[in-house]
Amino acid sequence: QVQLVESGGGLVQAGGSLRLSCAASGSIFRINTMGWYRQAPGKERGLVATITISGNTNYADSVKGRFTISRDDAKKTVYLQMDSLKPEDTAVYYCNVRHTASRFSVPSDAWGQGTLVTVSS
Repeated sequence: QVQLVESGGGLVQAGGSLRLSCAASGSIFRINTMGWYRQAPGKERGLVATITISGNTNYADSVKGRFTISRDDAKKTVYLQMDSLKPEDTAVYYCNVRHTASRFSVPSDAWGQGTLVTVSS
């Protein structure tokens, strides 16, 4: 079992910043891609950003230039620095960790419980 604990959400005014963190623990042999997704009310969950084990990043067009994803493999933690926040960034943010439990197991995905980010205008 893998547990993901998210933190850092909250209420912020438009133009402000927040930093989300997601720490993984449990039966982890190797962590591959880590990422953040979000789900706004009435909408489907969608990609925010991902970062591979080699550090390659991918961002949704709507957050490029404002959000920065990073990871600390020693801490098994992924971060999302969110700057210049807009009301449309309001959503529940979920972290995702693709991992393997052993050298011979296939990768599987773990999801965090979600953290609410609210951006007021």
